[in-house]
Amino acid sequence: MRIRVISEGQFTGDDLVTGEEYDCIPVEDGTNNQNRAWHSLLAEYWRSGCHSYSARNFLHFREKIKLYLGAGAESYYSLVDDNGRPLEKPVVRYRVKSWARYSKKERKESIDRLIAEMHQAQVQTVKFYEILQGLENNYLARQA
Repeated sequence: MRIRVISEGQFTGDDLVTGEEYDCIPVEDGTNNQNRAWHSLLAEYWRSGCHSYSARNFLHFREKIKLYLGAGAESYYSLVDDNGRPLEKPVVRYRVKSWARYSKKERKESIDRLIAEMHQAQVQTVKFYEILQGLENNYLARQA
């Protein structure tokens, strides 16, 4: 669906500009099952040591995974000096999108990418296979 903003008003989320067009998709909230699967997979990937991310700790690892395999950065910004001018050497920072703000579709795609990368990294722990079995059982239960 496509919308056009035709007048000023109250909007939630990103700042919308009058006269511009935006693509819209129906959004469903993520499920608790997706939440448990994502965090279980992340923890197991970290514990396995099979990843190649240079993360300082688990929280840093989680942010890197959300940036590279998840929905990515929610926003970017440049650092400025005290006078509001860009720094001599430009520095760009980003804010990673919070897992709580992911749509159901974004969560599904992120989980799929994480599982694919874990297979590629050859994670072969018992816990990893238990998580995959649980996901498969959940899928089969919904199909019946």
